[in-house]
Amino acid sequence: MASENEIMTDISDDDYSDAFDPDEDMEAEFDDASSISDSGFSPIEPDSHSTGKDPKGKGKAVDSMLTLDNHPGASEKLKEEQKVAVAYVEEMLQLKSEQAAVLLRYFAWKKEKLVETYMDSPESTLAAAGIHENGAQPRLKRVRGFVCEVCYDEMAQETLALSCDHRFCKSCYAQYVTSKVVDEGESRRIQCMGSKCNVIVDEKTVELLVEEEVLERYRSLLNRTYVDDSTSLRWCPAPNCDYALKCHILPRQLDSIIPTVQCSCLHTFCFGCGDADHRPCCCPIVRRWLKKCADDSETSNWISANTKECTKCHSTIEKNGGCNHMTCKSCKWEFCWVCMGPWSEHGTAWYNCSRYEEKGGDAVNQDAQSKSRASLERYLHYYNRFANHEQSIKLEHELATRMEKKMEEMQEHSSLSWIEVQFLAKAVETLTKCRTVLKWTYAMAFYLAKNNHTAIFEDNQADLEQAVEGLSELLEKPLDEEKIAELRQQTTDKTVYVSKRCQILLDDTLRGYEEDRWHWAEAIKM
Repeated sequence: MASENEIMTDISDDDYSDAFDPDEDMEAEFDDASSISDSGFSPIEPDSHSTGKDPKGKGKAVDSMLTLDNHPGASEKLKEEQKVAVAYVEEMLQLKSEQAAVLLRYFAWKKEKLVETYMDSPESTLAAAGIHENGAQPRLKRVRGFVCEVCYDEMAQETLALSCDHRFCKSCYAQYVTSKVVDEGESRRIQCMGSKCNVIVDEKTVELLVEEEVLERYRSLLNRTYVDDSTSLRWCPAPNCDYALKCHILPRQLDSIIPTVQCSCLHTFCFGCGDADHRPCCCPIVRRWLKKCADDSETSNWISANTKECTKCHSTIEKNGGCNHMTCKSCKWEFCWVCMGPWSEHGTAWYNCSRYEEKGGDAVNQDAQSKSRASLERYLHYYNRFANHEQSIKLEHELATRMEKKMEEMQEHSSLSWIEVQFLAKAVETLTKCRTVLKWTYAMAFYLAKNNHTAIFEDNQADLEQAVEGLSELLEKPLDEEKIAELRQQTTDKTVYVSKRCQILLDDTLRGYEEDRWHWAEAIKM
């Protein structure tokens, strides 16, 4: 079944997409990765689709960078879909529309589960959902001699009782519902004011009681629950973004599909777990890796070390930029911040900084302490590189600010326009995105079992690492006014090359999920 990729508008307009029924065994569909440009990160046009289901029924792993469209009429579509669902239950079970709506919200809009449960036990299902089957429709009513149990007002003009017949004055009921909506953010499970009564205040009753502003807030909250209850809808996690995104993906598919989506606000994240883009790692690996990194018993010693010693003169050195090419101020020794090896070997055929080499020795005869030490050393190898790229990404946010100043200098000392110096901003953007990919390759490599496919993965990883460091070093160089044209050409060429290397790694890795090439050192099923 073809999935429908949508993005919904602001919450204040009640614009959210329709709910996906998880009872239906739907498979994911994703946009074809082939339409990504040289940058490797440009949005994909939603005109080509690749099925997410192979002939054997297994989830197909493709590059799922989805661009989800903004539909101006999403609010009306949402309301219509809810009406259709309510009408279906109303007709099927011969209930009032208000009762059908309460039931649907109680069952998180799972119509099949609702009908099945109701058919087995109608009375208990209605009672559990907070519906009094035989009660009258709530309405405002004047009752002679009535005294409200809350405010004891004997002069109450209007009163209200739900189907349970617990009656209170309109003023007290209005204050109660308003408080629930405004202060507590409640909507679908506002219960009767009566003691220990679970009868639900439905939408029509709320309309009788509250002001228009509160009613709008109430309906907005109801629509929010519609998104929250759906397995195919998720809020964009970007700050101050009220868009909801749709993607049909089942939890059991997340070990072979990385559902990366892009909101209209341009924030890119994983639909499966809601975290920021973590390609090429699948969600189970990300979850295990982050849990392992949070374990202080393994990382406390490493985390406490924010500086390193020069391997020649042992001077204490602190990293203050994204580039890993370090030069000791004391002895001028040039080395790699990651592996502490001589920088002269990086960029040659002997470049092997990204690969972890197993130590020799008879594993069978190693004592428990030696095995534990070897295991920790292996973990720190990958964590060191993961954390280093994470730190470099943060430092390159500062680099972006410096690049703006450098772009202004270029304009002053050359004939280049502001548009023409944007190659520096593009380079920084590409560098950050590629470092993010590199960061997660180390988490993935940690859990991969050693075989020929893993060796190819690590080769691609090393090539991208080398390309990224080359671009990073180029951007860190001071501006030479006489070589602006040369710098522009070099930076543009390296930016394109880095992007291509990144795309090669992503394409091959995601095909590996599709072809079931990756074998893990431990089970990763969700």
